[in-house]
Amino acid sequence: MTIDPRAHLRLARPSRDLAAAEHFYTAGLGLHVLWRATAQAPGEHDLVMVGLPGAAWHLELVGGAQLAAPPAPTEQDLLVLYLAGPVGDALVARLVGAGGRRVPQGPYWDRWGVTVADPDGYRVVLSTRAWSNG
Repeated sequence: MTIDPRAHLRLARPSRDLAAAEHFYTAGLGLHVLWRATAQAPGEHDLVMVGLPGAAWHLELVGGAQLAAPPAPTEQDLLVLYLAGPVGDALVARLVGAGGRRVPQGPYWDRWGVTVADPDGYRVVLSTRAWSNG
């Protein structure tokens, strides 16, 4: 079996404060809440899935009292969004206003975009470049 290039992608990250993380990704970045669940039994956790309707990817944020692993982001835990154009000051201001903080990411990404850490410290790179497969 091979992986179909159209397969849906889910990226899951733990969060100390789901409400703060949700606010960052929705009010700040402009993603939509696609699904929400509350832990109902031992071993389960609260979660909120954010993304864009119809996209082949989404971000799952997990948290709550039964969170098994706390967030442990590193400088290389990047979610890169290729915008294929300038990163607007208003977008960066919205992300910061929604609980993010602008951070340096090194010469390459600082040249080709803007990096903002979410409330848990995970980094979102807004790249001015377009994605290219080749």
